[in-house]
Amino acid sequence: MRNESKRLFVVLAIALGTAGAGELMATEEPKYRVEADHGSFQIRLYDPVVVAETVVANEFGPGGNEGFRRLAGYIFGGNGGGRKIAMTAPVAQTRGQGTKIAMTAPVSQERQGSGWVVAFTMPAGSTVESMPVPDDSRVVLRRVGERRVAAVRFSGTWGVEKFDEKARALLAEVTAKGLVASGEPVYARYDPPWTPWFLRRNEVLVEIER
Repeated sequence: MRNESKRLFVVLAIALGTAGAGELMATEEPKYRVEADHGSFQIRLYDPVVVAETVVANEFGPGGNEGFRRLAGYIFGGNGGGRKIAMTAPVAQTRGQGTKIAMTAPVSQERQGSGWVVAFTMPAGSTVESMPVPDDSRVVLRRVGERRVAAVRFSGTWGVEKFDEKARALLAEVTAKGLVASGEPVYARYDPPWTPWFLRRNEVLVEIER
């Protein structure tokens, strides 16, 4: 991430009254079980979750930063009642409607336009009805049902080119296994920006048909 993102995380740490930046790191993640491990990728079954998400009309980096700001505003009190909500991992980013990842054979798709959906997962046990209403109308709450997902994990930088490369490889392997992808790849980041690049946990996830 750029310096702007790092400054944002530091500001959030101060706002939360943490003693150090490390305390901002999320601990809770969406629950899943591994159905199959193919070595280079896993098939996971995810439990239902509630997400807070926002759509940004921008490129990957600036769009992710803007989306993060909106969602952070919501969980740090920008909601009905000023309620603080625990931050979870990962921060998920998906291409918006009308935007496609450029694919290689055997699937042919063209990238059109720009725009991203950025999402935070709400803590376990959340329901749309139990969560406070966002002050920012651009932030919406949505229930995501059980999902069967292909996932690949990697470390390194957060550039869109790297995520796209991993997504293309994952989709090719999914197809080779006779599986059918459903929806756009989700780019997931689990660590704060001060984490050394070689220790960062990143994933590409794509829902597949049951």
